[in-house]
Amino acid sequence: MNENREKTKLIALTGILTALTYVLTAFLHVPTIKGYVHIGDAVIFLAGSVLPTPYAIFVGAVGGALADALSGYLIWVPGTLIIKAVTAMFFTSKNKNIICAHNLIAIIPSLIVCVGGYGLYSGLVIYHSLGAGFADAAANTVQTLSSAIVYVVIGLSLERFKQFKSIKNTK
Repeated sequence: MNENREKTKLIALTGILTALTYVLTAFLHVPTIKGYVHIGDAVIFLAGSVLPTPYAIFVGAVGGALADALSGYLIWVPGTLIIKAVTAMFFTSKNKNIICAHNLIAIIPSLIVCVGGYGLYSGLVIYHSLGAGFADAAANTVQTLSSAIVYVVIGLSLERFKQFKSIKNTK
């Protein structure tokens, strides 16, 4: 019975974080040249820090892709599915704290994947020009760094709640 309860908690938290990723991406964003800048990645970083990797990958891929698909940016869905899934994989839920050295360092490869991934995807798939693809690199950098700041603030705040940390022990 306890194992079922823990699995239910994992699924519920995964659903909540997926929905939160969608909302923070689709509704709280600033338009840019080719798309928009949002703080939804903060939730993906958080998911990677508190959920087992497969669940965190789901949060990133599905939450981000839903935001693109339901906001009129359907062409970005394939790229987002991969980029946000990979982004979640850099973080670990194995540390007792959400904000730890590993997860802070994970922001760097997340930044590289976001900027490089969207630059390559849009350059090769959408614009057929790498120059055009990387035209929004500054906006993608701002997006990742803004999300990183929000992630750290939320992560440090949530560490004070022992009940929330208990999900980290669920596998």
